[in-house]
Amino acid sequence: MAAELKQSCLHDLLKYAVEERASDLHIRENKNVQLRIDSNLVQIDYETTTEIFDQICQDIVPAGKYEEFLARGDLDFAWQEPDAGRFRVNLHLQRGSRGITMRWVKSKPPTVKEAGLPEVMKTIASNSNGIIFITGTTGSGKSTTMAAMLDFINTNFRKHIITIEDPIEYTFEDKLSFFEQREVGLDAESFDSALVHALRQDPDIIVVGEMRNRTTFETALAAAETGHMVITTLHTKDAPQSINRILDMFSIEERDSIRKSLSDVVRAIVCQRLAKKASGKGVVPITEIMINAPIVKKLIFDGRIDRLPQAIEANEEMGMMTFNQCLLKHYNAGDISEEKALELSDNPQALRMNFKGIFLSDSGGIIQ
Repeated sequence: MAAELKQSCLHDLLKYAVEERASDLHIRENKNVQLRIDSNLVQIDYETTTEIFDQICQDIVPAGKYEEFLARGDLDFAWQEPDAGRFRVNLHLQRGSRGITMRWVKSKPPTVKEAGLPEVMKTIASNSNGIIFITGTTGSGKSTTMAAMLDFINTNFRKHIITIEDPIEYTFEDKLSFFEQREVGLDAESFDSALVHALRQDPDIIVVGEMRNRTTFETALAAAETGHMVITTLHTKDAPQSINRILDMFSIEERDSIRKSLSDVVRAIVCQRLAKKASGKGVVPITEIMINAPIVKKLIFDGRIDRLPQAIEANEEMGMMTFNQCLLKHYNAGDISEEKALELSDNPQALRMNFKGIFLSDSGGIIQ
């Protein structure tokens, strides 16, 4: 029988935040709470005094962890509030006082369509082996994209899926697939140790919440090379930077070998940003999608990483797309404003031309 969830002193605040569709709460000692709603910060009439903050910490910080926070100045954990849901929590110090950032984690994973992702994500998720990287800055929706992919797999394939997270972000119910979800610090000592042990647990798919270091990557690479599927994240802004970030983990002498291994095992790199909708309500994911087609594989193998953007742009019919191609699509559909599209573009001058129906070929010529 499942243990009854404990209600904290934050209950009414968290329930209100969820009802208002807030993605994050910023709670500072002796300050008013700020909610992030549709990418905007909104201050509400709820001030956390020192006494209230003490009670918050007493209610939600895991047993024995507050001393760790005092020693380090930061602590990450998860909190489940009755009638409100699950939250990813960071307790930290700022200017000598305490602060808490809480991110609402939706308990039901979205479908690919509900997440606003292109249909090609289903094809990418259907791979049976290799590595898929979901990349982007903090808060760019990487976890939601991974959850949508896993929901598709869960609905359509019989797989044993092991997730290694810090903390667990979405909880999955078994459909065709069955899940084992391990939280670092609670179910496992570290990403590295959990990944090593996962290889002995007969997985089909291993989800690594974050590729943090060389050791984790080497183990993930070995898993992919022995027939497993690995889905993981990186904090990088585009496909070339993702490849280079991995190569930077290794010495110059090792990089050729690692690059050639990557050309074999990478199935796709999906880079993501979030754009506020033109309606003012909600956000839409803007994606750059690189699929390991023969031209991409050859460019990675040969070390011509700088040519990957041109390969992505030229192979839209395969489901690949650059950020500009995705921005143009959403702008034409009325999902986002011209201002927001240009703000998120890495090449706003080219995008302005695209708005007018003018496209430059790889050789510099104009295609209308």
